[in-house]
Amino acid sequence: MAEATIFGKIVTGEIPVEKLAETDRVIAFPDIAPQAPVHILVIPKTAEYANVTELAAGDPGLLAEMVEVAQRLANEHADGHYRLVFNTGANAGQTVFHVHAHVLAGGLEEGSL
Repeated sequence: MAEATIFGKIVTGEIPVEKLAETDRVIAFPDIAPQAPVHILVIPKTAEYANVTELAAGDPGLLAEMVEVAQRLANEHADGHYRLVFNTGANAGQTVFHVHAHVLAGGLEEGSL
């Protein structure tokens, strides 16, 4: 079993968040340290996968659902324009090892990747 993370506590309701979207397998909420005017996290409710590579190999349908939720949120909050970021590994900036996607939008300069 994966080690408990802050996201696991959010999924169980131990830590409350403003839910922006929820399905049977995915939840989305604002990032507490936003890096853009729109910065939403999309996470699976399972803690089985530490990163996007594990998720893609283990449950591609769940990955697709995360992307679908991200698009829906971008449609609602950013006219459908967004950047979707998955950090994989500590050296790439991943700090919570429960796979999650960052939906970033608004105020991003062209070519700022």
